[in-house]
Order: sequence, then C-alpha cells, then structure tokens
Amino acid sequence: MVLATRSFPAEPGTGSAHPLPPVALLHGFAASGDSDFVATGWPEALAAAGRSSIVIDLPGHGSSPAIAGPEDARTSAVIAAILEAIALTDPEGPVDVIGYSLGGRLAWELPAASPRIRRLALGGVSPMEPFAAVDPAELGRALAGVSPENPLVGMMAAMISAPGADTASLATLIPGLASEPFAPQASAPRVPTLLVAGEQDPMSQGVETLLDALPDGRLVRVPGDHRGALDSPEFRASAIEFLAD
Repeated sequence: MVLATRSFPAEPGTGSAHPLPPVALLHGFAASGDSDFVATGWPEALAAAGRSSIVIDLPGHGSSPAIAGPEDARTSAVIAAILEAIALTDPEGPVDVIGYSLGGRLAWELPAASPRIRRLALGGVSPMEPFAAVDPAELGRALAGVSPENPLVGMMAAMISAPGADTASLATLIPGLASEPFAPQASAPRVPTLLVAGEQDPMSQGVETLLDALPDGRLVRVPGDHRGALDSPEFRASAIEFLAD
C-alpha cells in the first residue's frame, strides 16, 4: 500500500551549517495530515525553524488508499506502510517524527523497525490500547443504527461515520490494530523521545508511566484537551525545540 504524502521544504536561509533531517508528521485516528497538521500551520512552523517536513496520510485516511482487508490493517502492516512512504519521499538518511494520538502510538514503534528514526515527539498518546475495548460486532450494529452499550463503541461509530470518512476502512482498522495491540514496554523506542500531554486530555491519563520504558524520555504537559493540546503553541514550540537538539 502506497500512502499519500505531501512534502514541504524548509525556508531558504534557515538551515544551519549542518542541516537537520526532515520531519515526518503522523496524524490521529479518523483525521488526516491536512486536518491535523497542514491546516493548522505545522509545516510552516517547521519550515521557519529550518526543517523540511513530510505529511503522511495513514491507511484509509485522507488521500491514502482504502484498506483492502484485515491483513493491511494490522499494526505491523501500517508501520511498514509508513516507513515505505518515508523512503519513497526521502530515500536515505535520518528522519525525525512528530506523531499525534494514533500517529503517536504508531510512531512509538518506528525506531524498532527502522534505524533511520532519529528522534520522536509524540502527543496525545494513551498508555493503553483503546481499540482493544471495541467489539467489532457491536461497532457494526452501532453503524447500522443500534445504540451500543459501550460508550466507547458509540464514540468510535460517530467518528468513523462522519462526513468524508472512509467508514469501511476505519471499521477494519480498529480490530486490525487491536490484533497487534500497543505494548509500550516491549516496543519502547531507544531514541530520544518527547511525550506531550494535554492537561485536560483524558486519553493521556497515565502517560507518565511510559517514561519508565524510555532510556531517553521527557514529558511536557501543555494546555488543552485531546484536540486542543495538538493545536497549542506550547506543543508546537516544545516539539520543534526538542527535535532540534
């Protein structure tokens, strides 16, 4: 699966004598690279800091292809697709990654899969696997109009059936990711990693426990709920500064 990407160059004259690597941007579930990053000015902020960027749409999101079947929805398959998208856009050399929510959960596993990943800035990450709590059968009934007993299922059904969403792909992705659940202790990145959590974000509760798995990790709390934290100037400044170290 070839994922959709958009590339943004650094501003002329902003690079140092030793240019820093490009930054790959990974968005959240049921969002897109455009909605989470491009529309909110992340590429421009990175360009002003002398960084080029690669905005990637995850499988079944944005302009990327639909998910063909369950095998393409597994975590390992999505990780492989992300790395292929980076390689096709920037064939060699180190890469930094900014991931948010699902993008952060996936980026956590990238360094173990590729030596190219240099540093990570991950926001809105839950220390647990939220998709494991979603029963696919109950989700299917909710999409058909039957009120679910599990409020998380109802929330997911509303997210993936929003206008413009590829509902079928996203419904396939949920159990696919859950089949290879987030296991932070087993797959902890060995590269410098910044964790960013919104002060009012329930999804990030307990994120500090992830620090125990990181040999070189930091945690910054910023204003905002799950979406507000991504858009906060504090997150943007912290991530750009950390990746420049």
